[in-house]
Amino acid sequence: MKYFIINRGDGVSLALHERFTRLADQLGLTLDEEAPDTVLSIGGDGTMLQAFHKYKDQLDRLAFVGLHTGRLGFFADWKPEELETMARVMARPLEENANRMVEYPLLSIELRTKTSQEIHLALNEFTIKGIEETMVAQLDVNDVIFETFRGDGICISSPSGSTAYNKSLGGAVIHPSIPCLQITEIASINNRVFRTVGSSLVLPKHHHCDIYPQADKRMMLSLDHLGLQRSDLISIRVSVAKETIRFARYRPYPFWSRVQRAFIGQEPTTDF
Repeated sequence: MKYFIINRGDGVSLALHERFTRLADQLGLTLDEEAPDTVLSIGGDGTMLQAFHKYKDQLDRLAFVGLHTGRLGFFADWKPEELETMARVMARPLEENANRMVEYPLLSIELRTKTSQEIHLALNEFTIKGIEETMVAQLDVNDVIFETFRGDGICISSPSGSTAYNKSLGGAVIHPSIPCLQITEIASINNRVFRTVGSSLVLPKHHHCDIYPQADKRMMLSLDHLGLQRSDLISIRVSVAKETIRFARYRPYPFWSRVQRAFIGQEPTTDF
């Protein structure tokens, strides 16, 4: 089995990186940056986002696994003290681990200008925000005008990203096995003159949305942790991508248990 490691760069993550490399040598694993079978992320969810964007062109042939050294770890199944167990499990023949893979949906973001068309992928979310002034944009759903948005911006998240920025904006938490996207407003203006729907919209995988920002206005876009400014956009189409991301789930770790531990962090009680 070929592997590569991306770590957060702090002392703890670097030390775990070195320990895993030594274990991998003993277990017969091969370090391969160009074409790994498994990409190990050592850090937090931000580290996993970096790993995803580094290997987004090889999603059909590799899987990701996370070792958690951050504060919140939705993408990581393993803790530092479990490093040796994780390494031994990863060293099993690929066919033994094949049925332990889960696939989660991604976002496809198509940016259109007068002269070009770009398609990007996002694991968590895509956002668009105004820079100098209130953002004004037409929002279409399935090629039908839905609303004219005025406010700070719009966040469109995948199910995996529903627990991130989307949740902070009041969006719903969605199980990552459901192929869909969620549109959530960022500080929309709502009064007797300007109106938006005012709540999140969840679109199934065969639907799409289009955003038409005001012409020649500078916009700040984000694709997960990556940011870019654009003033040449004609439209933006967001849909559920045909590509998926695979995670190596070598043991059960239910999604709702992750949510409970991340946001509630205490054992449920029957005392009322």
